[in-house]
Amino acid sequence: MAKGKQVKVTLIKSVIGQKPDKKATVRSLGLKKISSSNILPDNESVRGMIASVSHLVKVEEI
Repeated sequence: MAKGKQVKVTLIKSVIGQKPDKKATVRSLGLKKISSSNILPDNESVRGMIASVSHLVKVEEI
């Protein structure tokens, strides 16, 4: 099985004060606390979630 591209997403700002849909997006990316990271596949759905919370996360391509 070939390994596809992946992205590492890190939460850099708190979700306190954010709207509920933004909080839910951060949780669905697998992020709980500030500085928590998760490695996800680089596809359109993940990129869309990242775009909606881009002000809260840092993204690195792996």
